[in-house]
Amino acid sequence: MQKTAILGFGNPVRSDDGVGCLVIELLQQITTPVSGVTLLDMGTSAFEVLFQLQGHNAIILVDAVINSGEPDGTVFHLPASEVSAAIQDDPMVFLHALKWDQALSYARKILREDFPEDIQVYLIAVSDTRLEIGMSDPVRAAAQRVAELIQQSLRQRQIATAQ
Repeated sequence: MQKTAILGFGNPVRSDDGVGCLVIELLQQITTPVSGVTLLDMGTSAFEVLFQLQGHNAIILVDAVINSGEPDGTVFHLPASEVSAAIQDDPMVFLHALKWDQALSYARKILREDFPEDIQVYLIAVSDTRLEIGMSDPVRAAAQRVAELIQQSLRQRQIATAQ
C-alpha cells in the first residue's frame, strides 16, 4: 500500500506563520480520511518526528513563506524535481526553528535508501509573523485551498494505485 506522510510546519503563536499546522488541523477534521496517510504537525520543534517518516512512499509538506513578493495567501506548489534541488546537504539547524528544506535534508540522512522520491511542497505566502494568535483571512483561505488540493491529490493517488 502507498503510504504518504503530510507534514505541516509553523508556529501557531506567530500569526500567519502557523499556516502549515492549520492545514494539518483541517485535514484531521475531514470526515473521509484517506487510508495510508499520516498527518504530522511538525510545529517548530519536531526534529524527532522525522523518524516517523520510515515506510512512507511520498511526502507532502506545507509551510509559510515570507518575503515572496506575492500577496498573502498566494499558494506555491513545488514538485519533487524542484524540491530535490532545494535540499541542503548539511544545513545548520536550530531545533526550535526547523524548516522544510532542513527537515528533508535530515530525513534523507535518517531514511537513506528508504527516502521517498515523491515529494511535494506547498508554500503559502505570508507577511504577518508577529507574536499573536490568529491568522489573516487570506492565509486562512489559502490553508483551506491547500487542504482541498492535498485531499484531491490523495484521492487521485489512491485511484491510480487501485488500477
